[in-house]
Amino acid sequence: MAAQILSSTAEIMLEQITDAIDCPNADKQYIQQAITEILAQYDIKPALVMSGNPDLAQKIKLFLSGKRLEGLAKSTLKGYGHELRLFSQYVPRATDEITTGDIRIYLSEFEHLKTSSLSKRLSVLKSMFGWLTAEKIIPNDVTKQIKPPKKEQRIQEYLNIGELEMVREACITPRERALMEVLYATGGRLSEIQKMSRGDIDYQSMSVSVIGKGDKQRIVYFSQKAIYHLKKYLMRRLDDNPALFVSIRKPHGRLSGRGIEHVIQVISDRSEVEKNVHPHIFRHTFATLLLQNGASLIAVQELLGHSDPKTTMTYVSITSEQKKQSYNQYFVQ
Repeated sequence: MAAQILSSTAEIMLEQITDAIDCPNADKQYIQQAITEILAQYDIKPALVMSGNPDLAQKIKLFLSGKRLEGLAKSTLKGYGHELRLFSQYVPRATDEITTGDIRIYLSEFEHLKTSSLSKRLSVLKSMFGWLTAEKIIPNDVTKQIKPPKKEQRIQEYLNIGELEMVREACITPRERALMEVLYATGGRLSEIQKMSRGDIDYQSMSVSVIGKGDKQRIVYFSQKAIYHLKKYLMRRLDDNPALFVSIRKPHGRLSGRGIEHVIQVISDRSEVEKNVHPHIFRHTFATLLLQNGASLIAVQELLGHSDPKTTMTYVSITSEQKKQSYNQYFVQ
């Protein structure tokens, strides 16, 4: 029965995509938008096909099951599964036969990756081998001797006030402007914005509760401008979908993460901003402008949902003019 349902769902999706592609005089942008909105109606997941040694595949499955029972977020589990499937393809050995050298050689294959990405890859392996050792499933943690690479010291790219206004002016539809203002005003992650529903918004306190990384709950806030454009967008909607942002085409499903990225890309293409405008840059902008205007690091850390203040520090930016002003104001002659 389950197989029949899956087959039927696939056939419906295929028919919808075929109709979108077969639309006469449709340009590339229209087709991409149509397919994005079709895919947003389905819960699409990668096939859980594990290659390599069956023992390692079984241990990976055991680890992910254990972490799921411990309450690890679905998005984190999905990321772990992807990384570990990749590892199993590169190192096709039984788990207790894998050595520290094997892991070092595996990681060396990714010289093109940034230090942060390489650290995440190692972190997943450390998590699995550490867990398997603690559970006494394998005798030794072969990742224990591997130190993570030093983190890159970099300042996050953000939009200055002028660029922010240029993006605002590039918005055409009420949905575009509302989405852009909510991303900036809340400083929320893409996944947090995507999961928001109309009934979640507290208009009196101009706030909403979101579930962030590690299933941690926090309150984020809306500006007057964000509330105004959000209400303007919602008043024009005729659907009964509870989602805060929905697709344009019927049946108006909840806008997916990719759908949000597409909307922001369309706005970016219209604007004259030279920077790469994507959903996360509004979070960078939110944090950087708050800190530059005197907000405390602790307050910004709480608003962003960071567990470590060092993560918040990556948003600290100071211009040459600010340096000069600080020197003139505080230097003792």
